[in-house]
Amino acid sequence: MSKKTVVVGLSGGVDSAVAALLLKRQGWQVIGLFMKNWEDDDDGDYCASRQDLLDVMSVADRIGIDVEVVNFAAEYRERVFADFLAEYQAGRTPNPDILCNSEIKFKAFLDHAMTLGAERIATGHYAGVREFAGEYQLLKAEDGAKDQSYFLHRLNQAQLAKTLFPLADLYKREVRKIAEAEGLHVAAKKDSTGICFIGERPFKEFLSRYLPPKPGEIRRLDDDKALGAHDGLMYHTIGQRKGLHIGGLKEKGQPGGGEHDAWFVAGKDMEKNVLYVVQGHDHPALLKSALSAGRLSWIAGRAPQPHWVYTAKPRYRTADQPCEIERVDGECCEIHFAEPQWALTPGQSVVLYESRVCLGGGVIC
Repeated sequence: MSKKTVVVGLSGGVDSAVAALLLKRQGWQVIGLFMKNWEDDDDGDYCASRQDLLDVMSVADRIGIDVEVVNFAAEYRERVFADFLAEYQAGRTPNPDILCNSEIKFKAFLDHAMTLGAERIATGHYAGVREFAGEYQLLKAEDGAKDQSYFLHRLNQAQLAKTLFPLADLYKREVRKIAEAEGLHVAAKKDSTGICFIGERPFKEFLSRYLPPKPGEIRRLDDDKALGAHDGLMYHTIGQRKGLHIGGLKEKGQPGGGEHDAWFVAGKDMEKNVLYVVQGHDHPALLKSALSAGRLSWIAGRAPQPHWVYTAKPRYRTADQPCEIERVDGECCEIHFAEPQWALTPGQSVVLYESRVCLGGGVIC
């Protein structure tokens, strides 16, 4: 009997390398696939794709698998980057990695893998998948500190049915030990941070190339007093503290913290091009107990039951927050939290869970 074929997305990092290694040990016929998703300014200063490809080739040679290089830059620009720019232009703060997963890594990549005769695809994501009661479920990874189910919540039944996550039950330290024992030179390679097409470059500098500055006023939300100027609302996000360039003491009688407390972005008026700020991390304007979400995507293909208690992540780096879905109306739902949440940000994703099972989510309105 011939081995079943799995195409593994290799990024050049330790996680995808170990995913490929484990699948080969399990008896799969493994093909590595390196995706080039960005080429506008891949000059090596900020985008590390050339070094990543060299690392992929080294890993593939070590574990004995073939590698194919595929350019998805056109698909990425059309399906992910265009939406990224539109969201920022509308004053929201998107998370393009989520759209990249659903549109590129588990759609364009999946389609291509099927043309290679693959039964499955696999990635080095920290998440799990299982079949339960006739449906596929997306699960949190064993390593809670590395769990990436938040970024995968837009996957559907057809995508999960074809996907393997070999690192589901492993901790990052175990993954590095496996790589080291196998002699993979990426064993200690630093994890990539940020969005692939931005890399380590200053974000505002990158965005200004596509969305030119549009100066306006910075005003205090509590009394509409002018405090300074901004270069463009798209360069700022709710809860932002750094880069506002407004100083001075807090005037007596204003709500918020102490006289020297920092300023935080609390709102945007797109029509008037005004950025509103408040003083103090715990200012009431930064705390909200409910949100509305659109662009909904449910892994089971249907919305969860309203008025049940779930947990939700209104941003990636937060602990799960107890909540209820108060209303689901087609493309929109309303979520109420047990405790007020800090700096709920339009454009970011809220992702719902029932214990370890990721149910899906939507984009905060």
